[in-house]
Amino acid sequence: MLMWVWIAVAAIALIILVTAAARLFGRLSELRRAAGKLQRRQEEAMRLQAGAARLEQTVFGLQQRAEKAQEQVEQIKAGFGR
Repeated sequence: MLMWVWIAVAAIALIILVTAAARLFGRLSELRRAAGKLQRRQEEAMRLQAGAARLEQTVFGLQQRAEKAQEQVEQIKAGFGR
């Protein structure tokens, strides 16, 4: 009789362990999907950062050209005696 009690306890423990493992594996797949989304967002952020750096360089170049153009306008005005 005592042997049947131990078998029942072991069977119940095994059922609980299998149930817990199934839930854990279900959550692991959710975490894997979330990690994939975060990876894609990180890659997108890196692309945006690179684009922002290129834009900053473009703005800096345009600013330099505008300063040179302003100097040329001032030289032309000075040449006309204004």
